[in-house]
Amino acid sequence: MNRCGWCVGDPLYEAYHDTEWGVPVYEDTTLFEFLILETFQAGLSWITILRKRENFRKAFDNFDYKKIAAYDDAKYESLLEDKGIIRNKLKIKSAITNAQNFIKIQQEFGSFSDYIWGFVDGKPIQNHLKSYKDAPANTPLSDEISKDLKKRGFKFVGTTVVYAHMQATGMVNDHEVECFRYKEV
Repeated sequence: MNRCGWCVGDPLYEAYHDTEWGVPVYEDTTLFEFLILETFQAGLSWITILRKRENFRKAFDNFDYKKIAAYDDAKYESLLEDKGIIRNKLKIKSAITNAQNFIKIQQEFGSFSDYIWGFVDGKPIQNHLKSYKDAPANTPLSDEISKDLKKRGFKFVGTTVVYAHMQATGMVNDHEVECFRYKEV
């Protein structure tokens, strides 16, 4: 079975690749989960985040953005003490801010899904990569989305983070053409 080269050799990476990565996500809670995980990943490896994913789920109320948007100082302080997650002050603050702005986008567009998928007319971009190494770190589209999210008050949503989010949530299919998942997603 051919897989994208980036995941081969680590069972957690392979399971994530085989079942989640690149699958189009249209459900707001899952889109929010990936957004939070991607923002915490900034400057770190994705495998580090995957290994802490369950801890993030527990710490951040199963990625319930309504609860996260209402976190108070006591909850923020408890997150800073949680050794199971990335304890970066700015990233934790950004999770709260981003949850608040996520809700504002829902109010404006009906759903975050409608907003984010509107950038690609609701359909995944189909790339044709021979190697995962050919995938860009960002694109003019991720630049545009990043700029718009920042304008709306989001934090830690640079163009590279946004492109990774697009890959993870299936807005762009960056599976290698020889990967068994390429045609599936």
